[in-house]
Amino acid sequence: MSSSRNNQKKIAVINDISGFGHCSLAVTMPIISVMKVQCCPVLTSILSNHTGFESYFFEDYTDRMQPYIDQWKKLELSFHGISTGFLGSKEQIQIVLGFLEYFKTKDNVVIVDPVMGDHGKIYSTFTPEMCAEMKKLVSHADILTPNLTEACILTDTQFHQDKWHMAEVAALGEKIGEMGPDKIVITGIPQGEYIANLCYEKGKEPRFFRNHKVGTSRPGTGDIFSAIIAADAVNGTDFQVSVRKASHFVKKCILKTIEMDLPYTDGVCFEELLGTLK
Repeated sequence: MSSSRNNQKKIAVINDISGFGHCSLAVTMPIISVMKVQCCPVLTSILSNHTGFESYFFEDYTDRMQPYIDQWKKLELSFHGISTGFLGSKEQIQIVLGFLEYFKTKDNVVIVDPVMGDHGKIYSTFTPEMCAEMKKLVSHADILTPNLTEACILTDTQFHQDKWHMAEVAALGEKIGEMGPDKIVITGIPQGEYIANLCYEKGKEPRFFRNHKVGTSRPGTGDIFSAIIAADAVNGTDFQVSVRKASHFVKKCILKTIEMDLPYTDGVCFEELLGTLK
């Protein structure tokens, strides 16, 4: 193994890729790259476009994931960060757990985006078995980026449509912290005309950051958010600074997308603003 290989920071990103629709690895790779970190993808599936469209091509890569990872083991690769996104089956989660067992070290950081549901509902593809496996994966995370729905699923908390009080959300962060992660950001907390994020770090008081709500949540905004958090973690950026940066960037992307009058299914046109990320 070349010792100079680690002169450039690298993140292994385990996720699917959609050719159209601004989501998953098609979003993660350019964002991590513009933040001066090499993005090394591990594909879980290939889609022509995301599943929010009326039709799409889909190819499952579960059977190819382990042989792919085995080649990285042969090369004795190492990573400054490991980031996970949507996982489509219990088998995929188990493969990722094996990946972490081999590649996680005391010197790198693991960022898990537990993509399980939204708007108070669990995704139809997620089974109780998968939820149990996801909780195992969460226990290996250093940083976790669930939305409010996913925070409820992970903590077996009843989701409600009424206004969420900050103390309720802080309690969710504390419960998730007991599962393993040192840093947690719970995203997409509705607060009237605002959208809030909870920033929880073990040993610190929880912090809430609010932005005025603009437009509607679109496909890929969570991928943008998690990619910024992951790259910043590897670059050593303060967690609260990173959460604020990600929130503001997503808001700018939504505003630009509204200005360009792009369809909802097209996600957000983050490329127009990539040059502003550091």
